[in-house]
Formats: sequence, C-alpha cells, structure tokens
Amino acid sequence: MKKINFSSKFTKFNDRWSPKVIAEMNDYQFKLVKIKDDFIWHKHDDTDEVFIVLDGTIFIEFEDETIQINEGEMIVVPKGIKHKPYANKEAKIMLVEPSGVVNTGDKEDKLTAPNDEWV
Repeated sequence: MKKINFSSKFTKFNDRWSPKVIAEMNDYQFKLVKIKDDFIWHKHDDTDEVFIVLDGTIFIEFEDETIQINEGEMIVVPKGIKHKPYANKEAKIMLVEPSGVVNTGDKEDKLTAPNDEWV
C-alpha cells in the first residue's frame, strides 16, 4: 500500500495518447494520459470507458453531440458508443478500465498505444 501522487506520475512521461498504468484494483487499471489535438473515432464493444479530467479541458465528440468535460469533471462513455476525444490544449486525464483494454478500441491505428505500460 502506497499513496500515488498524480503530479509526480505525470512528470515521468511526455508522450500523448499513450495511457500509463499507475494502479490496479481487482481486474481494473487506473491509467494516466496526456492528450492534445484529435484522437480517432472508435468504440469499445465490451466495456464502458471513464474519462476523469485532472487538468485542463477535453471534449468527447459523439455522432450527435460534443460534450465538454472540464477539470474536476468526468464522463462515462457506455460500451458500444462511437466517440472521438480531443483537447485543444494539453490536458491530463485518468482512465479507469478493465486490464487489457486497447486505447483505440475496435480500430488499429498509429495512435494505438502499448498496453499495460506502467509508470
């Protein structure tokens, strides 16, 4: 049992759109990621996806609307829902998802990140 300092963890990497695992609970992983600019349209067929904004502002584009999520806010994207996250300025977020989830969901892309990378 160790406490985890988010700010300290964020200083250990600079790449964007590449989630880093910081803890596990049961079969779930807590991941930190820096994002900026556009991601790709994708969906996760088997799991919901949680975006918790720790610093900055992000947007999640859906087929019929775009939702802004500010620092201190979160959103749960239900499984099977096509979405595209983006940030106009660098934002720092936490994802909570089952271990083994690929960041680009049902798509293979240049933004597909290595899985299970710890920091």
